[in-house]
Amino acid sequence: MLLLTGGSRGDVEPFAALARAAAAHGHSVRLGVPDNSGADLSGIDAVSLRIDFATLAPQGLSALSAARAFTESIRPAMKRFLATAVREALTFAPDLIVYHPKVLSAPLVADALGVPHVLVEMVPSVTSTRAFPAPAISRANLGPLNRATYTAVNSAGALFRRELAAARTLLPRPSTPTPTPPSATLLPISPQLLRRPKDWPATVHLTGAWRDEDSHGHDDPALESFIAGGPFLYAGFGSMVGGDPVGRAVAIIESARTIGCRVVAAEGWGGLRVPGSHRTDDVFVAQTVPHGSVLPRATAAIHHGGAGTVHAVARAGIPSIVVPFLADQPFWGQRVHTLGLGPAPIPRKKLTKTRLDAALARMDSFRERAERTGALVRSERGLEYSIRVLESLVR
Repeated sequence: MLLLTGGSRGDVEPFAALARAAAAHGHSVRLGVPDNSGADLSGIDAVSLRIDFATLAPQGLSALSAARAFTESIRPAMKRFLATAVREALTFAPDLIVYHPKVLSAPLVADALGVPHVLVEMVPSVTSTRAFPAPAISRANLGPLNRATYTAVNSAGALFRRELAAARTLLPRPSTPTPTPPSATLLPISPQLLRRPKDWPATVHLTGAWRDEDSHGHDDPALESFIAGGPFLYAGFGSMVGGDPVGRAVAIIESARTIGCRVVAAEGWGGLRVPGSHRTDDVFVAQTVPHGSVLPRATAAIHHGGAGTVHAVARAGIPSIVVPFLADQPFWGQRVHTLGLGPAPIPRKKLTKTRLDAALARMDSFRERAERTGALVRSERGLEYSIRVLESLVR
């Protein structure tokens, strides 16, 4: 079984959990991953797909910076990434390929090897539905037009037509212009956060989140000492960059102080930057912290609304304040609010101490619902469900 993923930590950790679960069930598993994701890959047969998504994040969110990054950095990196995925598949010769949507060459090489392939949607943005629009395309429910929004998502691969054509040349035999559809689609999403649309095909599975059951410890005595010192907020924006990371950090720390709370600040790829003036005893600063051991002990979490973080906070049973930057994050921020797990999301450009003060003042009103949801999410067995689906395809 070959697993292929791309993206940031939130895209890699679920695949790592699936790799460990599949190996525990007796399968031979290899995991292809991007470089420097920050995910724990211990005990996994992991290979590099020769791409570092952290270096591809445009410095700033302007259209000009994004266009420059696409031409100068992203295209060459994707060419290498898609080709490496093909080479690793041909070398490993798996009986099944499970892949992230970013790995556009995965269906091609699966077809060339004559093995089934399974798509993993970290966000419900590929399989169309009338229930809601594609999360990265529209924030408004368009009713009968919702299905049309998925066309834009599914045509995104056209941006890398040349890079995909280069990957095709590595195949042992010519491939068809259009690959076969996935034998199954897995969404490692909790049904507590998203109800399965009735119009999804039977081959599409909302499995529950993928997480290592024993991934809840850490070996940082300084962090442990800080956590034990009293109430604290978690703040982190994962792989997000752009805007004013110092201003965000200052607003969060000063707002936390108004309610007598300390802060664990995860600076990530640059979404937060705590200045020296605010690196005081009531603030713990790290590039990243283990969600499994930190979040359940936090009072609340302030985060960007990435799918992985939304699930980690929900599992921890604490309220969220979502500060979405882009893509699917407004979708998850609205889900958090609709489900009563936190206040309305605060767009990153509108994040101020005043708005944070108002949101933090309401945290207790969300706590009971968050605790109930956390218990339900923790009872899910998403990995076991997914392994059963995968095993049904290779028997």
